[in-house]
Amino acid sequence: LWGGCERISPEAPVQVVDIAKETTVLGGAGNVINNLVTLGATVSVAGVIGSDENGDELLSMLHKIGVNTKALVVQDDRKTSKKSRVIAANQQILRYDQESKNAISETSVRDILKVLESAMNDFDIIILSDYGKGVLTESLAQGIITEAREKAKKVLVDPKGIEYSKYRGAHLLTPNKKEAIEATGIDIKDDTTLEAALLWLKKECELDRSMITLSEDGIGIYDDGGVKRFPTVAREVFDVTGAGDTVIASLAFALSGGMSIDEAAKFSNLAAGVVVGKIGSATVTLDEIVTYESSLHQSNSNAHIKSFNEIDHIVNYCRSNGNRIVFTNGCFDILHVGHVKYLQEAKSYGDILIVGLNSDASVRELKGPTRPVNSEDDRAYILAALDAVDYVVKFGDDTPYELIKMIAPDVLVKGGDYEGKEVVGTEFAGELRLVDFVDGKSTTKTIARIQEGNQC
Repeated sequence: LWGGCERISPEAPVQVVDIAKETTVLGGAGNVINNLVTLGATVSVAGVIGSDENGDELLSMLHKIGVNTKALVVQDDRKTSKKSRVIAANQQILRYDQESKNAISETSVRDILKVLESAMNDFDIIILSDYGKGVLTESLAQGIITEAREKAKKVLVDPKGIEYSKYRGAHLLTPNKKEAIEATGIDIKDDTTLEAALLWLKKECELDRSMITLSEDGIGIYDDGGVKRFPTVAREVFDVTGAGDTVIASLAFALSGGMSIDEAAKFSNLAAGVVVGKIGSATVTLDEIVTYESSLHQSNSNAHIKSFNEIDHIVNYCRSNGNRIVFTNGCFDILHVGHVKYLQEAKSYGDILIVGLNSDASVRELKGPTRPVNSEDDRAYILAALDAVDYVVKFGDDTPYELIKMIAPDVLVKGGDYEGKEVVGTEFAGELRLVDFVDGKSTTKTIARIQEGNQC
């Protein structure tokens, strides 16, 4: 409930909030569902709701995002969880909750298990997102884990409380550091105590592997190869709300897609890095993860080399986020300091620098039969490794006209030698910037010096 406050109530010393609008979002385990959907997963949900207005609203929201609710059971004596926040002048002044916290009935347990047992082969992976509201009883958790193991399906658990025996036999748990300390009784303060806690979880809960999320220190995992740490990649932290939901959702998404546990941990760290830069219970998309990873320059150079179709998609996404797109092009045959300074200045004009790279055939047309010295694949890989360059796109035409037309950059950058000349594609760009080259630095001169050395 969003509004403003301009007076105190005459009935009691409390603020009077004039409600201007209401917004409703999926929270709790619903935030895990939301993250899976935005990542592109097909999702089914199991759980218990009440026979009430909140339950109807929840079902409607789930159906709207395409979630299968066949295993969502209605139990008449329960309240569907709803947390209401009153926000005045962008500050929360009150929250009131409506929910049931007692254990669900055995009838509800049987109803859920009956649906899941018949549908288990439809799933790639199962997430148990425990928010301590009485739904994940030991009989339900163990029933799901047992059935999943029989069908060779992995179960990932975001646990609650200190009694983890009900999660016995899961593939892995994702407690945070505080939760792991409380559950294991081990004070995690260095690599030795982290390993002890991970081993305790693996042994006591009979896990395939164990994991602990370590906030700003990333993720710690123990499997047959020992302890591994995966550092966080967050640049800015605005709000950690829902970060745990994003971690388990992205882990499940990655593992179900065939990634190794190491790859999945890195992927979930990237996803968490995106959501902590947002306000409130946030979700993440694959586009956001790809763009974020690219901006960190921690990915392989190949991840920055894009096709025409890929760059079109990326440009649309970046522009929707308000990013200023810069484009330049060239042969970039033997990379030298002049190239690097030119690209660094080009990047300074915006947020995303896209470099159009002449193919080998087009370089031969421009420079003659002895060029290029380096192949287009090699040139693209080296360019993509530069911090200033976000994406590289190879083109085979004599000019990048079609590429500039598609990208429609905010800034088109060319060399200072184009002063007074017509520049291809300017009609599609917001503005043209000319950058002076570094005196005495060029691929042609570099080749000449090499040839002179060979003659000596």
